[in-house]
Amino acid sequence: MGGAAVAATSIIPACATSSSKCGKKSNDVALNISFQEGIAPGETLAEKLDFMESLGVVGFEPGGRGLKGRVKEIQDALNGRNIKVSAICAGFGGFILAEDPAVKNEFDTTMREIVEAAGELGSTGVIMVPAFNGQKPCLPHTQETRDYLCEELHKLGEFAKSCGTTVILEPLNRKECFYLRLVADAAAIARDANSDGVKVMGDFWHMQEETSDYGAFMSAGKQYLQHVHMASRGNRKMPGENGEVDNYVDGFRALKEIGYDKYVSFECGCGGDRATLVTAAVNLLRAQWEEA
Repeated sequence: MGGAAVAATSIIPACATSSSKCGKKSNDVALNISFQEGIAPGETLAEKLDFMESLGVVGFEPGGRGLKGRVKEIQDALNGRNIKVSAICAGFGGFILAEDPAVKNEFDTTMREIVEAAGELGSTGVIMVPAFNGQKPCLPHTQETRDYLCEELHKLGEFAKSCGTTVILEPLNRKECFYLRLVADAAAIARDANSDGVKVMGDFWHMQEETSDYGAFMSAGKQYLQHVHMASRGNRKMPGENGEVDNYVDGFRALKEIGYDKYVSFECGCGGDRATLVTAAVNLLRAQWEEA
């Protein structure tokens, strides 16, 4: 039995047991910070982008609702700036696991419209959740439903790929979405969808469901991990507002080891002066990235 245990552990990848042996060297991986549209202070998009540039933020994550009509506006606003569109945050109607054909059709139509706009903007992908807890009637949580989801995602992923972008599955905490809660589950579904256009993300707020930030990101790896969301870990405000609990080093270590080259994007509220707290949050993330 002892020999079998030794043999078993010997086939575990080094990155699963060590935080220093896999992927690129830590100093070779850049932290690409992105903001959702409501994060930076400013009355206009131009003012927000000016503030972002002053902090060295390089990604912009707009919402998907009405995105088709905003493509030129966003392209013009980013022209000449060192900021690119990162992911697109949802914005579609309906949901992919709806029992009602009309609701499912609404998802298909609006999601594809957003995916096309995302492709025009050079976005890394469109974030989606298969079903929130409140979205009913919903297909039951069965193997048949999972098979159906993978089939539908394959078609959607291939469409996204033809547009030059992806769709990104987001696991949420059980209070919001019991169907998909762990990054590893999302990665397994992306794998079984069998399309390079289907990816996953991790959100440090929702990842409180995970036993390990490091393990969560490692479970997806560079092949599937396409986006990351940031928030404080107590009340979903700016990183740092909840003190010592806002420690992201273990997760950052995994991102650096897999050579993650996409965006780490702020999706959070703000509990005080926005300019002050946003600046402090950016400085905190950079310090913890260096520590990782």
